[in-house]
Amino acid sequence: MSNSCTHTRWDDVPLETLSPLLGRKFLVGQRMMLAQVFLKKGCVVPRHQHENEQYTYIISGGLRFWIGEDESQVQDVMAGEVLQIPSMVWHKAEALVDTVDLDVFDPPREDWIKKTDAYLRK
Repeated sequence: MSNSCTHTRWDDVPLETLSPLLGRKFLVGQRMMLAQVFLKKGCVVPRHQHENEQYTYIISGGLRFWIGEDESQVQDVMAGEVLQIPSMVWHKAEALVDTVDLDVFDPPREDWIKKTDAYLRK
């Protein structure tokens, strides 16, 4: 286990384009993942769930979330706001406008690291 710190500039992290409406950059530590997510207006992240606890902080723009297996809870999250999504909670999102968010995952998203997140790729 390393006890040294790492300094990174977001500008130095390559942008991964998942679709014409969705891109991301992420950093992976031993127990956490930090991601910048770029969504164009109308981008839909399909309903999914994962073991990872998630915090989504909206830097600019806004996302509408549908929460629960039946999508019965609807929550708009706008710039300056944070949504905490517990492990295994179903959710989907749509960008209300062009949006940049910062996601924190614990543990890191293995499907993102291994690029097995087919539900995001179009």
